[in-house]
Amino acid sequence: MAAFERMFMRLHQFLYIHTDGRVGHRMIMVPTLLLRTTGRRTGAARTNALIYARDGRDFVLVGSNWGGQHSPAWLFNLQANPSVEIQVGRLRMPSVGRVVAQGDADYERLWKLVNGSNHGRYHEYQAHTARSIPLAVIRTTGPEGQA
Repeated sequence: MAAFERMFMRLHQFLYIHTDGRVGHRMIMVPTLLLRTTGRRTGAARTNALIYARDGRDFVLVGSNWGGQHSPAWLFNLQANPSVEIQVGRLRMPSVGRVVAQGDADYERLWKLVNGSNHGRYHEYQAHTARSIPLAVIRTTGPEGQA
């Protein structure tokens, strides 16, 4: 099932990107955004479709990497260059991100929030890895950041 799920998620991301957000925001029954980062080694633009939860004006993302033993590349890119862009549906917003690790003051509250928005799947992913799964908090910086 995991291989099918990953293939479906790649298709979802392809459709989200290539329809410029006309398809994708709620295609998988949970809110999804496109995160655009800059590759920390290559400087190339990178785009990832990620499930999110809202915390006021912030968007909360999970660096689960499907419960893998390493954090996803987009998280390392965000740490190296916190200036990012998010796209929610068709709305693109310049943003800045920060990583929230387990032990940070807001981690538990944000974890519950985003895990709830993804039907408890992140607890399952955490059970598959020894690493603590980090979160990313994205705040829009432009006036249009009211998605």
